[in-house]
Amino acid sequence: MVQKAEKIWFDGKLVPWDEANVHVLTHTLHYGCGVFEGIRAYECVGGRSAVFRLREHMKRLMDSAHILGLTIPFGLEEMIQAVVDTLTANKMKAGYIRPLVFVGAGAMGVNPGSNPIRLAIAAWPWGAYLGEEALQKGIRVKTSSFCRMHVNTMMTKAKACGNYVNSVLAKTEAVADGYDEALMLDTQGFVSEASGENIFIVKNDVIKTTPLTSVLAGITRDSIMTMARELGYEVQEQLFTRDELYVADEAFFSGTAAEITPIREVDHRTIGEGHAGPITQLLQKEFFRIATGGNPDYAAWLHEYSI
Repeated sequence: MVQKAEKIWFDGKLVPWDEANVHVLTHTLHYGCGVFEGIRAYECVGGRSAVFRLREHMKRLMDSAHILGLTIPFGLEEMIQAVVDTLTANKMKAGYIRPLVFVGAGAMGVNPGSNPIRLAIAAWPWGAYLGEEALQKGIRVKTSSFCRMHVNTMMTKAKACGNYVNSVLAKTEAVADGYDEALMLDTQGFVSEASGENIFIVKNDVIKTTPLTSVLAGITRDSIMTMARELGYEVQEQLFTRDELYVADEAFFSGTAAEITPIREVDHRTIGEGHAGPITQLLQKEFFRIATGGNPDYAAWLHEYSI
């Protein structure tokens, strides 16, 4: 369950959590034409707090809206400040942040016409998405019977609400079958991503991730690639098959919610030693050090705020 906070930023104003409501005929509720982001704020060393890569997340929100033809009635700087205002109003030193751009009520039918474009920003406390134990021991994964969308079926570079019906189908299938997460293949049969995470594999100390074909350009994905190269590892963006995943030395998912979550098993095949491998553990350690302000070389990734 989402832990209720005091306020939600809604169309330029902070309103009580229980009053952040919409009409049942809200267009996006019926047709899925909306975009969102998932962002984390961390409590940092020295008692500070910071949002991880806030500007990049809000820029991606604007890009997603542009892809869907939605004009957000707020500028980038206004939205960045709105995130900070939401966190400070709720006295949150750390938490998960969910901006949502959606088409409001008015005309019905597939064409939204001149319906208003609305923006809400909520924040709440949230720990590890797949569980604290998963960050250490890793998770069990099933290859989904549902493929990731073809690039001309849905706009795969937009973090669009409607795209996630595909994810919901895959995730619920995996959980019903006793797994933690679903592995999505693209329409050619290559590994794409998970229901809400990008994927990395490690073989012979080379780190590989799927290219930006059918996958969303994850900000955590980009962060991992950057810091892994700085640590001296070769990082490749390359298509790979699920049997290449089966024989990887290590594998892990990445995402704002999942952070860096090891994969210990796929389709009843143990991955590597069956727990977080040494490179995965190193990347986890470095990622959390950066996100909590422990590495000044990456200070530009942190948007600090005060409670």
